Amino acid sequence: MAKVQKEAVKKKAAKKPAKNPAKGTDKRSPKRSGKGGAAGLAPSILAPADAVPHPLADAAVLDRLWDVVTSRRSADPSVSHSARLLARGTAKVAQKFGEEAVECVIEAIAGDRDKLIAESADVLYHLIVVWVNAGVRSEEVWAELMRREGVSGIAEKAARAVPLAFRVETRKIP
Repeated sequence: MAKVQKEAVKKKAAKKPAKNPAKGTDKRSPKRSGKGGAAGLAPSILAPADAVPHPLADAAVLDRLWDVVTSRRSADPSVSHSARLLARGTAKVAQKFGEEAVECVIEAIAGDRDKLIAESADVLYHLIVVWVNAGVRSEEVWAELMRREGVSGIAEKAARAVPLAFRVETRKIP
């Protein structure tokens, strides 16, 4: 059995990238100033070539999550995190979403792919709580995304520009 464990440790060590002694970082993602890999993210954010998604993973999980959060609106806040958030009101729901979004951005900048995935899941969950709190159905958001599909991001943003006089100032929620 000890031999099997040693072989497993050797295989695991072989998968780990070599350290760059000068930088103390993974050779695949050296620390750099300025922008890194895709979309300015650190190269380690990019999916490894051997990454295999979960066989049942797809975006339909978001609709199922929306259904669950919606069903929790009337649940006991002492037994449901979603019910507790919704009971605290719009400002707290929105604040929690913002906190999770910041944590996601931090992990993206840090280049920690696994933490970025976990924080992204938190962001999506809290966004859905925001939608449920506001009475927005997931299908409405999907329809808006479909409407924008194939439209230049620059053109789409210009079409919805709001004159400076109508912009609302924001402030930190206590």
